[in-house]
Amino acid sequence: MRRKLTVTLALVVTLAFVAAGCGSSKRTDTGANGSATTTAAPVSGTITVSAAASLTSAFGTIKNDFIKANPGANITINFGSSGTLETQIESGAPADVAAFADQATMKKLADKSLLAGSSQIFATNSLVIVTKPGNPKNIKTLADLTTAGTIALCAETAPCGKYANQILTTATVSIPASSVTRGQDVKTTLAAVTDGDADAAIVYVTDAQAAGSKVATVEIPTAQNAVAKYPIAVIKATKDAALAQAFMDYVLGPEAQSVLKAAGFQAP
Repeated sequence: MRRKLTVTLALVVTLAFVAAGCGSSKRTDTGANGSATTTAAPVSGTITVSAAASLTSAFGTIKNDFIKANPGANITINFGSSGTLETQIESGAPADVAAFADQATMKKLADKSLLAGSSQIFATNSLVIVTKPGNPKNIKTLADLTTAGTIALCAETAPCGKYANQILTTATVSIPASSVTRGQDVKTTLAAVTDGDADAAIVYVTDAQAAGSKVATVEIPTAQNAVAKYPIAVIKATKDAALAQAFMDYVLGPEAQSVLKAAGFQAP
């Protein structure tokens, strides 16, 4: 009787271990020091990520790093103004993940029940004045933009345009409409200065950093500046929820956060 009970208990324990192993999507590896580390199993599939133009450089690196860790994954990133991307998704354009430059635009998708779950903030950003190299118009403050010539601002439907308007309102600065040229997104707004079509622009700190010596920068005081919060979410209509969620989780994780920090983004 005792032998039968022992065999039965051993069988139960064995089955429990087997069940636990089958239900896990993790794998355990042995590190260099002999310790065990648990990592997510590689995922595969194909997704499209709709991302704000200001994320172009950082997300390009993050995408490549993610694919190295998940060789079976195929990711296409559609960069553009968050407002334009939201309209595309609302109209049924293929998208599995959305990463925008403001919460208000993501909320539009949430309000229309187009998200698979809640969005999460993965980075923040601020804005800065950029001028031609050497700052030939000697711009020192936001007020100087009123007489500095042609000023490039993002389209009013783009987050960077909304933030610029907020900043100018807070500083009680009004740039003559005849002096303003509008870019479709932050990349085209920055290009207006680097290509010589505008004397100055208000863009994200990260884009000014990416431009390097092609521009000079003039800091906007914290009290007058805006904080851009970047949310990411999985789109409900995704055809590969596992891969979409894995990419979102990766963006929120330490490896991608290091890439974002190097690009000039600030912590969520």
